[in-house]
Amino acid sequence: MSNDGRIISLKHKVLYHVAKKTFEGTLEEERDNLPEEIIPGMIPHYRCCVYKEREVVRQRIRLAEGKAPGAVDNGNVIQVIEPACADCPISSYIVTDNCQNCLGKACLGACRFGAIHPGEKRSRIDANKCRECGMCAKACPYNAIAHLVRPCKNSCPVGALTYNEDGLSVIDEEKCIRCGQCIHACPFGAISTKTAIVPVIKALKSNTPVYLMIAPAVEGQYGKDITMASWRKAAKEVGFEDYIEVGLGGDLTTAAEAPEWYEAFKNGEKRTTSCCPAFVNMILRHYPENKDCISTALSPMCELSRMIKAEHPGCITVFAGPCTAKKSEVVDQKIPGNADYVLTFAELHAIMKAAGVELEPVEENYQQASIYGKRYADVGVAQSCVEYMKEQGYEDVDQMKIKSVSGGKACKTTLMMMGKGRLKEDFIEGMACEGGCSHGPHAHDDTNKAMKVRDKMIEGADQRTITENLKRYDLTKFNMHREGPLPDPKAAE
Repeated sequence: MSNDGRIISLKHKVLYHVAKKTFEGTLEEERDNLPEEIIPGMIPHYRCCVYKEREVVRQRIRLAEGKAPGAVDNGNVIQVIEPACADCPISSYIVTDNCQNCLGKACLGACRFGAIHPGEKRSRIDANKCRECGMCAKACPYNAIAHLVRPCKNSCPVGALTYNEDGLSVIDEEKCIRCGQCIHACPFGAISTKTAIVPVIKALKSNTPVYLMIAPAVEGQYGKDITMASWRKAAKEVGFEDYIEVGLGGDLTTAAEAPEWYEAFKNGEKRTTSCCPAFVNMILRHYPENKDCISTALSPMCELSRMIKAEHPGCITVFAGPCTAKKSEVVDQKIPGNADYVLTFAELHAIMKAAGVELEPVEENYQQASIYGKRYADVGVAQSCVEYMKEQGYEDVDQMKIKSVSGGKACKTTLMMMGKGRLKEDFIEGMACEGGCSHGPHAHDDTNKAMKVRDKMIEGADQRTITENLKRYDLTKFNMHREGPLPDPKAAE
């Protein structure tokens, strides 16, 4: 993660304080005092003054409550904290020492906004007037004007980040796929998400049973001693009715998706996976010509939520993982039976800390998924589907052509080729995050060391097949497929 440790620390501090006050039932009366409690004294730690720091904290508190940071809420789970964004340099074009202060001044003539002025030794750009059209850089015969792309804009795979007349970042709703890559790319901590901390804690304090579902990416991110049994123990201590690993949801998705893929293969049709909501959003918003190819199988989160709700009517399900887009799946896709709330790992940690609960090493005794379901977090959906088809005795499986891609650029290229009829593969597994969910924007630890620990933990799991694992559950109580088409995001806007 590229975000400065101090920024992450502040984010976690805000989440913890909101969670603690919610548990205590004092958030409403003490909310206005929290900024000063979190940023005490008169010496600034992060920005120009404590007053600006406290305003940023105030807006973070609103996000922690599930609200927009400012007065206007556009519905996006990802929001820009404007006072934090204002610290970022407005202009992305600068005149370097390569400037020869030539007589021609082609840069001045090329600028339509009067943003460039001659200087004593080199030209200079007025950041308040620059509109970042780039004409000055093209006109300079010495290549002396450099383009410095903001990290948030550079990280966005679909060009959804723009700037307004004040130089503040703006998220283009028609383009944003809610992948969350911009959040940790911003060195000023100016982009964040709404959270469900408050309603989750209120649910935990109610008489309604609340079930925690954690993404399969969790294995390995907290060390080899933090097992699924560790998470189950912690979840129950916090107040959850029980904990279920979403790798089981991966097995459920496989059982729904594999037959659909096989039927499409026999009919000469193409299909894409539906597990990654950012990938689905990319199709719906940027490549709608491919929307009918999206599998009707539910995501692992939704499959597992439906199963739990079928077994325990009236319960509440909460998903936790390294993903921002999962929040969008719940808020935007509105699939019946899906998780009621989505948390990131950091948000779940804040709830645990506020409840006085810590993760502890527990010997593994709680495997609920096959190793294929666990590998969903590592771009393993296609592999799981192929394995299930073989277990079921499907013919000609080896003749299927499958393309697994991860990262925004690879997904875009693949979908573009698919839309133009130039893709030779039959099935596309798409993950918006490079390397899959284990490397999501809210991963706790996605280093190579953590991934090696993850591999060893999965290798140590029993080798039950997908079919064997699913025989433990009654799959007749709920529908494993989406009913009807996904919402048209542009129509909703």
